[in-house]
Amino acid sequence: MDGAQVQAWSWSWARALTGAVLSAAVVGVPTDVIDNSMFTRMTQVRWWELPVLLLTAVLTATWAGIRPGVQQDRAGSARVYGGSLLSALAVGCPVCNKIVMALLGVSGALGVWAPLQPLLALVSLAVLATAVVVRWRRRECATVECSPVGV
Repeated sequence: MDGAQVQAWSWSWARALTGAVLSAAVVGVPTDVIDNSMFTRMTQVRWWELPVLLLTAVLTATWAGIRPGVQQDRAGSARVYGGSLLSALAVGCPVCNKIVMALLGVSGALGVWAPLQPLLALVSLAVLATAVVVRWRRRECATVECSPVGV
């Protein structure tokens, strides 16, 4: 594989790695899915939260790794930020969210909010996947090999 092929793919490993690490830290540390001493969870991490965190990091890394076209540098960034925020709300402790607690109380947070969180996780992953697809279709592409239709 030569430099021309790598450029044709419009990919940056450094950006992808940075995106993955930042995404995992920004979503995983405050929600305490990544165990740390700065934050405390009131409920146990549920079985699906770690895979959602990992998929969030992978999708964010994929989006960040795709080199955008010259005019499209910020394309999809709102989707990525929104999807990451939804992921954080999805994997966060249901009774640690002060807004949810103020609106619903403890029983509402556990009885209403907690069952909605897996659905919120799916929505967040769909938003992030959409951002990746949009970025891929708008990437800088100067060769026939990376054209979506091959012509």
